[in-house]
Amino acid sequence: MKATPVQAFATPCGAPNGLQWTPEGLWIVDQILDDAYLVSDKGKVLRKFATTCENASGVTFGGGFLWMASNGTTVARPHRPTDTHKSAILKVDPRTGETVDRYPTPDGGGIHGVEWDNGNIWITAFNPKAIHLYDPATWKPLHRFPVEMQRLHGLARDGEGIWCAHTTDKVIRLYHAESGKVLDQIDMPRNGPAPHGLSIRNGALWYCDANFAGKNNTETRPEGPEIGWLKR
Repeated sequence: MKATPVQAFATPCGAPNGLQWTPEGLWIVDQILDDAYLVSDKGKVLRKFATTCENASGVTFGGGFLWMASNGTTVARPHRPTDTHKSAILKVDPRTGETVDRYPTPDGGGIHGVEWDNGNIWITAFNPKAIHLYDPATWKPLHRFPVEMQRLHGLARDGEGIWCAHTTDKVIRLYHAESGKVLDQIDMPRNGPAPHGLSIRNGALWYCDANFAGKNNTETRPEGPEIGWLKR
């Protein structure tokens, strides 16, 4: 399936790497400074705070908290005393930015995508490539399915499936949440934004493009970072 990216508004930060719609507005995390932003549907900044995330790569909201993907050693800013240089999922107070708890990734490696789902949380993993479902109360795995494509990034639950952005390939796939079968695929324009974070609002799939080379030497565009939705 082809889709046309529609830029929604100017990004409030240098490298929007994850986003999540909530009734309050749109949460955005910055890969460079690791700040979190809450913005309105017009892009107005409603709240902003620093976090203890390092190389922020994804965000979701559930159980009254933000859950942030902290993807290990940053290459974008000077190191801070709170940096651990280890990938983790952070449970963050959405009012203050305080880290309430910290959880290991499923494989001990990198982390990009997180998505809240009826009290549980989906998480991407790379060794091996898979999408996992965890119980956040016990941090016990509930389910997983393997994924063939490279560089799993943002996640967005949709009906019986879950969308996953494959950033380098500029592809977004819808996987059946139980079997992992590919149900649909969106091919982004080759000269268009590379999908990083994903979220759904009123049936529309939103994306952000950090436009940041980082460790993966991702292709960047002269247009810069972008936040928008897909016209299908």
